[in-house]
Amino acid sequence: MEGPLSGVRVLDFTRVLAGPFCTMLLADLGADVIKVERPGRGDDTRTFPPFAGKESAYFININRNKRSIVINLKHPKGRELALELAKKSDVIVENFRPGTMEKLGLSYEDVKKVNPRIIYASISGFGQYGPYRDRPGYDLIGQAMGGIMSITGWPFSPPTRTGTAIADILAALFCCVGILSALRARDKTGEGRRIDVSLVDSVMSACEAYVEMYLVEGKVPTRIGNRYEFIYPYDTFEAKDGWIAIGIGNEEMWARFCKATNMMWMLEDPKFSTNEARLENHAEVKKVIEDWTRNKTVKEILDILLKYEIPCGPVYNMDEVCNDPHIAKAREMVVEIDQPNVGKMRIVGCPIKMTPTGASIRRPAPLLGQHTDEILKEVLGLSNEEIKRLREENVIS
Repeated sequence: MEGPLSGVRVLDFTRVLAGPFCTMLLADLGADVIKVERPGRGDDTRTFPPFAGKESAYFININRNKRSIVINLKHPKGRELALELAKKSDVIVENFRPGTMEKLGLSYEDVKKVNPRIIYASISGFGQYGPYRDRPGYDLIGQAMGGIMSITGWPFSPPTRTGTAIADILAALFCCVGILSALRARDKTGEGRRIDVSLVDSVMSACEAYVEMYLVEGKVPTRIGNRYEFIYPYDTFEAKDGWIAIGIGNEEMWARFCKATNMMWMLEDPKFSTNEARLENHAEVKKVIEDWTRNKTVKEILDILLKYEIPCGPVYNMDEVCNDPHIAKAREMVVEIDQPNVGKMRIVGCPIKMTPTGASIRRPAPLLGQHTDEILKEVLGLSNEEIKRLREENVIS
């Protein structure tokens, strides 16, 4: 199946998570993503757990639909090969520390000389300019300095990292949006673009209204657990056999909730009758609701609230989300692939659904250098003899 990005070639110099997640989305949408890896080891995540047999499931999940070529970029002929591939590519994505691609002779300016139409995207901890440009940056640092750790967790608890590498994922998403926008612009102007995305910027942007609390009101948001700062009840509540999330978005919905729970008296109580009052008295509201939820199972609560169209859902663990009939099966968020050296295994599906043809998983993740010869022949037209010579010179492997 050809996706909407069929015909777009992406030269992928990324590793670990932020960059590979971005290029995974492009590959899922049909782009030909050529993953350039270093000799011997390749992407660091090839050694990251969890493992399926001897292969990293971490790597497999975010590098599906890509082809792998091994090039020694520190070798002069390796740089020449990379530039030749750049000539035949639409997009370059890299997530080295700023300055690294310049040292390799593969900066935006270097590539632009051989391909003025190139869309060149960089993901880094702090961006390509500014006082912190040269600082190393990982997801943890992005979360810390982007502000999200300060509002994640419970009152009086330490600042808390989100359960997933959200800084990396956010940067990947913003970079992908930038690339797609640049492709659209190039269709109209014929010109390429330079894209610069940082982990810290991405996290700060995702803090949305919490940033505005400070900018507009001068109020510094704090950690408040699972409740929401601006509407209530919008929180998790304990049930007889687990936890359930309930979100009440407006007064009409609050009235339906009170009817569903046989607590119509709350509509008349000035402490609960408006959202402003409920925010001020959130602890009391939570106690009243949990007095009701603790006497019921999660399923019983769902059955009651969904009948009244109240947004709610169980707090799933990974076992439950990966086996949910709607999420895992109907929405195809768990899919099976046939992975080299592993066999049949399950990975996370693509959340972008599109018709008539959209995202799909067409090929498993590549073995290290699996497509080196194929790419050099197909894209650059090299002969077997030329490829053999490059291998003998340790330019490729």
